[in-house]
Amino acid sequence: MKTQPKSHPSPAQIKWFRQRLSLWGVANRRDYPWRKTTDAYHLLVAESLLQRTDANTVAPIYELFLEHYPTISDLAAANREDVAKILTPLGLLFRAERLQQCAEIIISRYDGNVPKNQKQLLGLPGIGDYTARAIGSQAFNQPLAVLDANVARILERFFGLQGERVKSRCKILWGAADLIAPKKDVGTWNLALLDFGALTCKAQNPDCNHCPLTSKCQWNTDRLIL
Repeated sequence: MKTQPKSHPSPAQIKWFRQRLSLWGVANRRDYPWRKTTDAYHLLVAESLLQRTDANTVAPIYELFLEHYPTISDLAAANREDVAKILTPLGLLFRAERLQQCAEIIISRYDGNVPKNQKQLLGLPGIGDYTARAIGSQAFNQPLAVLDANVARILERFFGLQGERVKSRCKILWGAADLIAPKKDVGTWNLALLDFGALTCKAQNPDCNHCPLTSKCQWNTDRLIL
């Protein structure tokens, strides 16, 4: 019989989860160019390109984009058709317009500096909660957890949570993400979660045999019971 989902992870669960996942993250961190910088403009570009697009597809386009537009001023002054041409392989061509609009706003309102304030970030075109928090944690070392499909899947499976259909708007899952995040170095923690969801706790065919969380994972327990 399947057990009932829990509404709040226990402190003991959280501590064990953090320890195991942090160790996994150190050993299995993926290498992407935007993970080697804390430049807020570069991370704004990366997070904009990563929206609904695979990281391996984004990597070469990200580097090409920054070759052409190394600063936010370069992007603001660029020809929009040229910007769109570089991003064509990624699809979602509205991103070119949004990115350039972001650059123009940042130049005019914030002296060319990507704002640290979350409310200000959320006021930029195409920037939602996930992107604003990702930039805040990676560029400014702010203690901001993130929630995407990968992170939501991990939280639901391990802690036995039941999120809403639209995970990005689910208060239960956002609350859990904030609760389990460590007090320090949340940017590194966020990356470990993203990598774990992409490599091990996958939507299809999760690698439970090599998962460091299996012994206390609610989803795995439910599978064994069934």
